[in-house]
Amino acid sequence: MEEITVRIVSSHPGRAVPEYMSSGAAGLDLSASLDAPLIIDPGQVALVGTGVQVAIPPGYEGQVRPRSGLAMKHRLGILNSPGTIDSDYRGEVGVLLINFGSDPYTVNNDDRIAQMVVSAVPLVRIERVERLDPTERGSGGFGHTGQ
Repeated sequence: MEEITVRIVSSHPGRAVPEYMSSGAAGLDLSASLDAPLIIDPGQVALVGTGVQVAIPPGYEGQVRPRSGLAMKHRLGILNSPGTIDSDYRGEVGVLLINFGSDPYTVNNDDRIAQMVVSAVPLVRIERVERLDPTERGSGGFGHTGQ
């Protein structure tokens, strides 16, 4: 397994930083960095800071994804999932939480609210052509193979 280094700056010493919660975890858990509890009402969206800035190496991205437990137990998700942290971004990592449930949800400081998966991304060269090579599927999409 390839290992890379992601540098992290925490704006609040002593607060949680991204970490793997098991030896086989693909994502590093991201925690809320809050001065007071935050209530997200049903149907509402909140930008929740993590208190960390990351330096993703060139050729990689950080993907901010929902935590399955929050989705299953509380119907809490991420609005722009997966969110992308580009390798040249140096601001605080934020998470757009949305409450899909019917009850208000309270986020507390250091609650694990999302996970970050660091993935390789190739540099893509765009080539304009007159037509694309045909495939068996063609232009069928959005359920064209059935339910």
